[in-house]
Amino acid sequence: MSSLSTPSPVTPPLSADSAGATAGRVMLRRFLRNRVAVAGVVVLALFVLFCLLGPVLYPTDQTRTDLTSANLPPSAEHWLGTDAVGFDQLGRLMEGGRLSLLIGFAAGALATVIGTLWGAIAGYAGGWVDAVMMRIVDAGIAIPALFILLVIAAISRPDALGLIIILGLVSWLVPARLLRAETLTLKNRDYILTLRAIGGSHSRSIVHHILPNSISTIIVSVTFQIADAILLVAYVSYLGLGVQSPATDWGGMLSQGLTATYSGRWWLILPPGLSIILVVCAFNAIGDGLRDASEIRGRR
Repeated sequence: MSSLSTPSPVTPPLSADSAGATAGRVMLRRFLRNRVAVAGVVVLALFVLFCLLGPVLYPTDQTRTDLTSANLPPSAEHWLGTDAVGFDQLGRLMEGGRLSLLIGFAAGALATVIGTLWGAIAGYAGGWVDAVMMRIVDAGIAIPALFILLVIAAISRPDALGLIIILGLVSWLVPARLLRAETLTLKNRDYILTLRAIGGSHSRSIVHHILPNSISTIIVSVTFQIADAILLVAYVSYLGLGVQSPATDWGGMLSQGLTATYSGRWWLILPPGLSIILVVCAFNAIGDGLRDASEIRGRR
């Protein structure tokens, strides 16, 4: 008497949403295994809390000068001392960090949005449209962004909003090249060709298919753009062409404290310098971690 064999269960195919969620979890696990990237997230989170919640816990007056309290060393009253006009250095570090991070985040996001749309349209259109659009990008990359910033800052002293717009308009070139390359590999996929065959519009192909499938490249790009924006703001402010006093950022604090270093007042330059280094390194570590995780996901 033959025994009946039990049929093995058939695993149902994953839906698009389930496959995307699984890929996202794999990417997250790979990212969390990168200790340098996780350390970058921790450092960045600490700085954000320091700049946003610090003034609430350690309130200082950053608008009125007090020459009687100028150039005081660190003490119980002023934890990081004071500068040449009596501003509390720790409070100024928080306010300067808030402005530096705000400009960096906003300018990096603006540059990534402009570059993403430009690169996606150029790569999808192809032909002479792609050639003209990318020659504009090549011409822009040939001009150093710092040179453009210095020329604009010498003509007019921009405020925070002006710096965000200027940085966004000079930093979108690299994201445009990245998204163009990504679009060239995606536009010939079967689902894009099928959508075009059934009469789908070009805008639908870009917005609903190409950009969502390029999200890992976009996220990685924005982290590096934010780090570059923070550095560019520090460069311009260090040369004395940043936001006007009493507002300041970390670059402006470096510029004001440079000469005081020779007099032994290290607290005027060491804290903002270390803050710039740590934040930029944190963004770069996060970007490297995200890039490695997305490349592993792509290979799988």
